[in-house]
Amino acid sequence: MVKKLQKLADKKTASAAGLLDSQFASTVKESAQQIWLAGLGAFSRAQAEGGKVFDTLVKEGSTIQKKTQSVAEEKLSEVSSRMSGMAGDVSAKAGQHWDKLESIFEERTSKALSKLGVPNAKDVAALVARVDELTAQVAKLSKAPAAKTAATATPKASAKPVSKTPAAKSSAAKKAPAKRPAAKRGA
Repeated sequence: MVKKLQKLADKKTASAAGLLDSQFASTVKESAQQIWLAGLGAFSRAQAEGGKVFDTLVKEGSTIQKKTQSVAEEKLSEVSSRMSGMAGDVSAKAGQHWDKLESIFEERTSKALSKLGVPNAKDVAALVARVDELTAQVAKLSKAPAAKTAATATPKASAKPVSKTPAAKSSAAKKAPAKRPAAKRGA
């Protein structure tokens, strides 16, 4: 009888285990069914609202692009103005350096010309002023009475000895020393 009781107990345990297995299987089955239905519902909703979501994303992308372009244009104009300012500074400095080089060149050229005895602009201006002054004095003296001029000019002319006649002077000026023939090279 003990054996019969054990068999009976084993049957009850097996049926209880079977019962547990079947309950667990049905729970898993129900969960899988619910997950499947949730996936179908999400897919259906995504299809229905997909166009709306796409349009929303396009609008957001457009506004972001506009903002980005305006910021980029702002930065570009800022950089452009900075570069213009820097270019202005560089050209001003270059102009200053060019002016310095020009003045140094003028100074050195002036020194070199003065060493060679070439008159500078101040010397020429002084000579022009002196010539104008002398021209004015000559004009003033030429307007003096003719009698005074003739009286003063005659004694001076008689004091000079006459060595040659004007014709002799012109013939002497025409005669030039004879040139020697040039020596032949390469001999």
